[in-house]
Amino acid sequence: MILVNTDFISGKELETLSIVKGATIQSKHLGKDIMSGFKTLVGGELVSYTEMMDEARAIATKRMVEEAEKLGADGIINIRYASSAVMQGAAEVIVYGTAVKFK
Repeated sequence: MILVNTDFISGKELETLSIVKGATIQSKHLGKDIMSGFKTLVGGELVSYTEMMDEARAIATKRMVEEAEKLGADGIINIRYASSAVMQGAAEVIVYGTAVKFK
């Protein structure tokens, strides 16, 4: 499965199938959340949150690809990610794009 954030795939003629998406809501362990709160006092990267968001993006992407595979897609174009805070220590990540088949 080819994934791109452009509206084309070089050298391929495309047939548009459908919009596909994947989403997840992730939270961090309360202990790690408290430790990250202390980190904000001195500054620096909140590693546990970076890891949480990386994991969330990977899960959402996997779900989007699975949806595209059910349609028989060869690729997904115009991929976009969005995230939002759901509550303290939890975030939603959604990824969406257009499933395409090669002609």
